[in-house]
Amino acid sequence: MEITGDQLTALLVDVCWLSLLLLVGKYLRSRFTLLQRLFLPASVIAGFIGLFLGPYIFGKYLFTVIPLEMINSWALYPGRLINIVFACLFLGFSIPSVKSIWKEGGPQFCYGWLVGMGQYMVGVGITVLFLSPVFGVPPFFGCVLEIGFSGGHGTAAGMAESFNKLGFPAGSDLGLMSATIGVISAVVFGMAMINMAARRGHTKIIKSPKHLSISEIRGLIPPGSRPSGSYQTVSPDALEPFAFHSAFVGVAILIGWYMLKGIKALSAGMEPDLFESFPLFPLAMLGGLFIQIFANKTGLSKYLDRRTFDRILGLALDFLVISAIASIKLDVFLAYFMPFSILMIIGLIWVIFATWFIAPRMLPGAWFERAITEYGMQTGVTALGLMLLRVADPEFKTEAAKAFGYK
Repeated sequence: MEITGDQLTALLVDVCWLSLLLLVGKYLRSRFTLLQRLFLPASVIAGFIGLFLGPYIFGKYLFTVIPLEMINSWALYPGRLINIVFACLFLGFSIPSVKSIWKEGGPQFCYGWLVGMGQYMVGVGITVLFLSPVFGVPPFFGCVLEIGFSGGHGTAAGMAESFNKLGFPAGSDLGLMSATIGVISAVVFGMAMINMAARRGHTKIIKSPKHLSISEIRGLIPPGSRPSGSYQTVSPDALEPFAFHSAFVGVAILIGWYMLKGIKALSAGMEPDLFESFPLFPLAMLGGLFIQIFANKTGLSKYLDRRTFDRILGLALDFLVISAIASIKLDVFLAYFMPFSILMIIGLIWVIFATWFIAPRMLPGAWFERAITEYGMQTGVTALGLMLLRVADPEFKTEAAKAFGYK
């Protein structure tokens, strides 16, 4: 399909609007104590601002600042940006042996798998037994819990086509709302649990989470304390290092795209065609893994800087979260308000229960530090899990960070 100049201009304007919202969100985070204490990411704040200024709230009662056409365009971004996020997951890492991975991260993997699968079981179970008979929602309504909590905004957006094929297009929007609630609960309940654990003596390092500096709370790093964001592995005179690493991300996605085309070609005509709505992002992740294995075998890996890939991943994830939250269809959310609210409450009860009652029995050593990291990831994103660990274990002295990394 040919892309016109007007479409490219519209894309540029969309990105500029998202950039403006991101800066406003960062400003509000740095100025207001409540937002700082909640540790809400600037991208989440920016997303809510975009949602408020769109046609569903501000535009409904006053006038529209951000038109519906732009909101509809933003709704398409998360499903594409998630491919960048997943393509970066393995790039720049030295892949250890399976034995060492299992030894260090086995218990963490098993616990994380149990919590994630538990979200599916709890969600589908409460849906089949109660929500479907009472509210008439389809059985796979329960999947919204895990897709939003464990999966996050990117997964919820990436599953849009699958939900459409299942005849439940509202699933993606509900998944995005689930992911948003998950991020907020990850921070709010996560900090509360750290306080409780510290008072009860369950934490190995801290006695109170009040050790964070003002710069950490505000999210602004002063001169003299700024860590390196990445390292140059190629000369900018020959090729910009960020472009060099971005090219590997692009190739990883391209590998995944051709793999998806091949799978669909092989499955064409099958009844049912299980791969008709299969998303691209898991295959983009495999593309990144294949590139990293090749780089490790050929010596190319010494030119792949993990921190640069983290910057690319973070850039895509921030814009993904803004566009995902800002484009949530509130009318869909309100239509499913009661069953959705019940599902979220049950889901939170399950994850909190797992943190306090299952984790001590499954995780060796610093069980709480390992559990709170998993809680942050299973309700929000990996970055929030590591943020909560940073509060509970400021210098990563326990084995929690290493186990989580292997997992």
